[in-house]
Amino acid sequence: MSALTLASRPRVGPGFRLQWEAVQNCHVLLYPEGMVKLNGSAGEIMTRCDGERDVAALVAELESAFSARGLQADVLGFIEMAAKQRWLTWEAVA
Repeated sequence: MSALTLASRPRVGPGFRLQWEAVQNCHVLLYPEGMVKLNGSAGEIMTRCDGERDVAALVAELESAFSARGLQADVLGFIEMAAKQRWLTWEAVA
C-alpha cells in the first residue's frame, strides 16, 4: 500500500464488510473472526471510503455535513490507524 495522500481513494479492505447494525445502533465492520463496533465519527468516515472519493473530497464532505472546519488531520489520523488494522486500503495515485 502506498503512502496516504489527499489524492488517495481509500476503500474497505479485503475480508471486511461495513454495514449498519440496527441492534447496535451503529456501523460495524464484519470479518470472519468477528465484528468491530465503530463509534459515530469512525462510521461516518468509513461509509465514505468507497474507493471513489479521494481523501480531500471525503474531508470536504464531512466538513460540509457537520458544519465543521479543520477535520483533515483527524480524518487522516483515523484512515492511517484503520489501514494499520487492515480495515482500509488504497492504491498509489499516479
